[in-house]
Amino acid sequence: MKVFDAADIRNVALVGHSGAGKTQLAAALLYDTGATPRLGKVDDGTTVTDYDEEAIARKHTLSSSLAYFEFNKRKVNLIDTPGMGNFLSDARAALRVVEAALVVVDGVSGVEVSTEKIWETADALNLPRLIVVSRLDRDRASFPRALESLQQTLSRSAVAVQWPIGEAEDFSGIVDLLTMQAWSFAEDGSGKATEIPIPDTAKADVDAARTTLIEAVAETDEGLMERFFENGTLEQEELLKGLAASVRASHVFPVLCASGLKNIGGPLLAEAITALVPSPADRPFPGLGPDGSPATRKADLSAPLVVWVFKTIADQFAGRISLYRVISGTFKSDSTVQNVTRDASERVGHLVVLEGKAQEQVPEVHAGDLGAVAKLKDTHSGDVMGDPEAGFSVQPLSFPEPVLSYAIVPKTRGDEDKISTSMYRLQDEDPSIGYTRDEQTHDLLLSGQGQLHIEVTVAKLRRRFGVEVELKPPHIPYRETITQSVEAHGRHKKQTGGHGQFGDCKIRMEPLPRGADFEFVNDIFGGSIPRQFVPAIEKGIQETRTRGYLAGYPVVDLRVTVYDGSFHAVDSNEMSFKMAGRLAFRDAMSKAGPTLLEPMMLVEVYAPSDFAGDLLGELNSRRGQIAGMDTRGANTVIRAQVPMAEMLTYEQTLTAATGGRGGYHMEFHHYAEVPAHLHAKIIAEAKAEKGDGHGDDEE
Repeated sequence: MKVFDAADIRNVALVGHSGAGKTQLAAALLYDTGATPRLGKVDDGTTVTDYDEEAIARKHTLSSSLAYFEFNKRKVNLIDTPGMGNFLSDARAALRVVEAALVVVDGVSGVEVSTEKIWETADALNLPRLIVVSRLDRDRASFPRALESLQQTLSRSAVAVQWPIGEAEDFSGIVDLLTMQAWSFAEDGSGKATEIPIPDTAKADVDAARTTLIEAVAETDEGLMERFFENGTLEQEELLKGLAASVRASHVFPVLCASGLKNIGGPLLAEAITALVPSPADRPFPGLGPDGSPATRKADLSAPLVVWVFKTIADQFAGRISLYRVISGTFKSDSTVQNVTRDASERVGHLVVLEGKAQEQVPEVHAGDLGAVAKLKDTHSGDVMGDPEAGFSVQPLSFPEPVLSYAIVPKTRGDEDKISTSMYRLQDEDPSIGYTRDEQTHDLLLSGQGQLHIEVTVAKLRRRFGVEVELKPPHIPYRETITQSVEAHGRHKKQTGGHGQFGDCKIRMEPLPRGADFEFVNDIFGGSIPRQFVPAIEKGIQETRTRGYLAGYPVVDLRVTVYDGSFHAVDSNEMSFKMAGRLAFRDAMSKAGPTLLEPMMLVEVYAPSDFAGDLLGELNSRRGQIAGMDTRGANTVIRAQVPMAEMLTYEQTLTAATGGRGGYHMEFHHYAEVPAHLHAKIIAEAKAEKGDGHGDDEE
């Protein structure tokens, strides 16, 4: 395979809502450019980028995957990303790797929830974007309506550079507004295009859209604006150069047309990517300098080697496969490099480029390009490898905290160790998974971004590692807190033969704002408690706090100040003051108006507008607080804050209520006080589950 330099590389992430057609569009691009011999189809499970068994079974992308094609003597790396809310962290990570996003929007639904979320991430990164209105062959698809949705919801700078010929099942071709050429595409799905005259039925729309495009490009540059006012238009070369510059500056977001399934628009899209998307040579990679301050690095072959691992795949045969970007320098096969992040030496074997799961060995990978390598010993997602003297690192990848937990029980005795080993590998692939053992119930807890996320993880355990587990009802991560400021006293005194035990402390406890967690303040003056014993008091309070008071859930959002006490010259020791701290804490809790907190989720539900009334009623019945509603295309989007405990069965309810046409996105928002009438039930259930063992022991 030819090795490409940075100026001839385009790195693009396909992002957008689940079901918008990203994977099918990737399949069409790969087929039309000769990268694959046949047009894969999502429904048949034959696409290049959805190769995982679970993704094929569910017909949805569940993890980012890498593919590439060559076009116009350039290499285009595609990262196909998930669009489901539970897996968006993978898509957000992919945006850190590329020079541009290809935002795919459904021609019927327009902008949907996950598209908005990922657009916000691209905004934060100031990332250039092309937009593709896909699936325009579907019933009720409308390019003008989708364009209006884009402009109203995402950006007024979304401007059409193509216009469809025909709508819905009559969608058969595309007019290029830049060249004013019209193309008809073969009905056999081959992707072959034939130039035709612009149809009379489309001329008015095309002329209006081209005028809008010229005005939008002219507004981004003073010189172009002057020539536009002088001549009333722009020359073709001025328009093309101006558009490319405004795309790279994120001032204009071109909107294109396509159907991945009917294979309409692939070659024109490939042309737009290579012509409009900046190369790694155009856009220095953002990171951190030697002192930790923001810095950028050019994709320079002669510079010291810097390689960033942005994703890990847990393969049951090849082991750990690390996907990376070469930021600068040349990465060579069969070499030894330093893992700068972990200060460890790595022996690098064969470097490969990926076409989905297919691998092709390459001798080296140049700055700006993407590749993969198997079986690195100490390297994980987010690590930087290369020359330690380069003085360049990358801001760590961030992943959301898990919001939902299930207890998992192995079906086969003795499989716990196997579960732990397999989960370690899956967490390397997906850091948004949590896996812990509950110290009080001894349950193995699997945590994720939602029920689907957890179910997919369990399916991976079974398919990849042969581990069968059962899921028990999820644990809601309740918290406890206080509502009043109080003072309390804890004295621990035990006299036995020889030295006794004596610790005595007085504390103040006061509430803090939500999210403040815990503060400990030492306000001892005059030596009433020797300072070497104060950490023991804090430790005793911390241990008791994490065990809870009402129902065994951690106590949060409070400040504890130790301000007085006494000691015995012979009998006082760290253990005595640790016990005194525990006693003081429990005394304070008994007087401080303890209450329960529950996690509140920010929920966005989207479904055809006909279902809006029923969905509002359903959310209200789940103690939801409605925050707003929007209409997007044929859908209504409802925003609400709903207790996590009320959302555990929502997925099934929504599917049944909308016939599978609705969906929702959910993420943790904040903790709120549990209504008083629910306290007794939650406390009773917690005590029953934990055997009433929520931390009262004070031996």
